[in-house]
Amino acid sequence: MLVEDIFSRDPLYVEDSTYLTKARQLIRDNHVRGLPVVDSRGQVLGVITSQDALRVTSTKSNVTVSGFIAKVPTVTGDTDALDAARIMLNEKSNLLPVVESRDDKTLRGVVTIIDIFKHLDNSKVPRKQISEIMTKKVVTARPDEPVTKVWERMLIHDYTGLPMVRDDKPIGIITRFDILKRGWARISKESETRPTESMQLPAEKLMSSPLYSLKPTASVADAIELMLKHDVGRVSVVDEGRIMGIVDRSDLIRCYLGE
Repeated sequence: MLVEDIFSRDPLYVEDSTYLTKARQLIRDNHVRGLPVVDSRGQVLGVITSQDALRVTSTKSNVTVSGFIAKVPTVTGDTDALDAARIMLNEKSNLLPVVESRDDKTLRGVVTIIDIFKHLDNSKVPRKQISEIMTKKVVTARPDEPVTKVWERMLIHDYTGLPMVRDDKPIGIITRFDILKRGWARISKESETRPTESMQLPAEKLMSSPLYSLKPTASVADAIELMLKHDVGRVSVVDEGRIMGIVDRSDLIRCYLGE
């Protein structure tokens, strides 16, 4: 399987002269993890990640994307898709720009970690339990925490969702989308005034996503199937009502690649 078979054509992108506030709006409104950045000739310079873009307040309206470009490798249509996956894992990047050729960096599209995940060959999934690959130190949120604190934690760790726990027991999950779609992150990040009472809304009020979970003895194939079925980016590993770990798309792809 080649990148040509799975990459997204005509992607959202920005030029290096674009104001950062505009890039952040595109990321926020389209729920993407980053955008390719090109120069005035359409040549790829790198990407701007959601983690960087969503941290900056809109009061800094004269700041352009140029100061926030993350250098990442580019790939072409004839790159093996699994090689592209290895690059993303090594670079800790969720997307790679797809260009015309090694010499011509004109943007053709992007390939993302989600594109790779959706095209894994089920017959080649290693026969392992998710307890063997899960992340054991799980970053969580409490239902009584202010949304602003949960949002900051997501950005610091670059997570798109956090399991919500009460008395050490999982009750759900809160995602970036849960917060963004209600406009609360927009209020908290686009204001330099002191937090108002409304900005201290308990996180549980915005929790709308169910917590998908599996037992530690579930297989890697089970986790892939569950995440594809529900189009989610992570699965909590729960045993006897307590969170033991978490696996995300990168964990599963890394296992698939034998890394």
